[in-house]
Amino acid sequence: MSSLSVQTSGAAREAVDRHVPALVGDRFASRLFAQDSTLWGAAAEEESAKRLGWVAAAEVSRPLVAEITALREEFAAEGVDRFVLAGMGGSSLAPEVITRTAGVELFVLDSTDPEMVGAALADRLERTAIVVSSKSGSTVETDSARRVFARAFEEAGIDAASRIVVVTDPGSPMESSAREAGYRRVFTADPTVGGRFSALTAFGLVPSGLAGVDVEALLDDADEAAEVLREDAEDNPALHLGAALGGTEPLRNKLVFRDLGSGIAGFADWAEQLIAESTGKEGKGVLPVVVGSGDAPEAGAADVLVVELVAEDAEEAPQGDAVRVAGSLGSQLMLWEVATAVAGRLLGINPYDQPDVESAKNATRALLADKPQPTPADVVDGPVEIRGAQELLDGARTVEDALGKLLARLPETGYLSVQAYFDRLAWAELEGVRPVLARATGRPVTFGWGPRFLHSTGQYHKGGPAEGVYLQITAASGTDLDIPDSPFSFGELISAQADGDAQVLADHGRPVLRLRLTDRAEGVARLRQAVEALGR
Repeated sequence: MSSLSVQTSGAAREAVDRHVPALVGDRFASRLFAQDSTLWGAAAEEESAKRLGWVAAAEVSRPLVAEITALREEFAAEGVDRFVLAGMGGSSLAPEVITRTAGVELFVLDSTDPEMVGAALADRLERTAIVVSSKSGSTVETDSARRVFARAFEEAGIDAASRIVVVTDPGSPMESSAREAGYRRVFTADPTVGGRFSALTAFGLVPSGLAGVDVEALLDDADEAAEVLREDAEDNPALHLGAALGGTEPLRNKLVFRDLGSGIAGFADWAEQLIAESTGKEGKGVLPVVVGSGDAPEAGAADVLVVELVAEDAEEAPQGDAVRVAGSLGSQLMLWEVATAVAGRLLGINPYDQPDVESAKNATRALLADKPQPTPADVVDGPVEIRGAQELLDGARTVEDALGKLLARLPETGYLSVQAYFDRLAWAELEGVRPVLARATGRPVTFGWGPRFLHSTGQYHKGGPAEGVYLQITAASGTDLDIPDSPFSFGELISAQADGDAQVLADHGRPVLRLRLTDRAEGVARLRQAVEALGR
């Protein structure tokens, strides 16, 4: 195993000195690995008692290795070497990191945008198999992808059942329907592991292993790391990291993730869900702000803790209020899961529930059932329709005006969340607005692709501290795709998801500015122009 390293400085170091001795004295680490459900208090005990299987995942998942390898070889013998993963949140983020880091191809379909779905369907279908991954077995995005791929296979003269692999919890609706349909393989995962802690279960391993990753080596690293992380020792790296995440005083509740050459592709995107969904509730929480290897203008803010992901041979120590983390992928997956459990204890919350996740789903269902007419735009600025509460827009006539009005509502300790509901692969350039807005405001700015982020930071936005302002961007499409045996299309689904989430945010009293691009290319250009103007 590559050695894990957690170094702290400034407020993070103070948090380690303050909390680690007590955590060691309470035997937090050994009790966690013994699956002690009392660690987070009486209110959390019932839920945590059902969600601690992840501490043993590296060991329990061993039998999967041979099964995955055998299935991959079967597919290869049939000329099937391209894999699509239909999953959301915990079912997609870990496989994306694992495969990108290993340099193997996996198309992660975690969108309902009809253009992104169409792109997934259009590429080498004759060599493609799809992994349909959902703990509940009822995730609407995942089930919709399954339906459209099944139809595409049949229309191409391919036996759909032979190309569909399912990963779900035992007893879920998807398990029974998949077995009845005769799908190629149904993997059931440990039901005592929550989605965001499932990286080392079938949800992380099956799509990654089929795509060509050496998942046994991943488990070896994680297993060796667990031996260190279970120790009630002052130098336990997970206790240090957890103390830094949840124990600064006053709490630095914005974590700016910078990748300074870790060699792990997109790791912060996985950690973002783990931390935000685990801690963002009861008006508390820690918000990850993923900046990649680029600029982090917000890094000097008083409520920010910088997290630096570095290579294992990095020699420099962190500076300022920061924590620096190094280690192999498997070991870091275990490290951050344990550290998140520690942070939950220090914050006084239950890290295993997600009380606000269902609210946006319920609003989406209601909109799909009612099919309301679109509300007229409050303002139209070229290819951009502008919508927002009257007290927010307050006479705004342009995109620049509207953005200025939104940012004027940003609290001194607040953050801006940019949420873009369209194809994240074709329009990745839009993420470039993030650092510009951070420079313009001096505040943390997050960027999430919808509906993907609803299964990640969505919990924090509604259940965490009421200090965010929200910029929602949707886009018209010249194409749409119907969903077989469904009363709505992909275009209608993603629209309802955006509308539903905006409604829930507004119901929570959060300021929401909604921009709809009537033409994607022209709208993105206009939006970037407006953002650049704010940054000058």
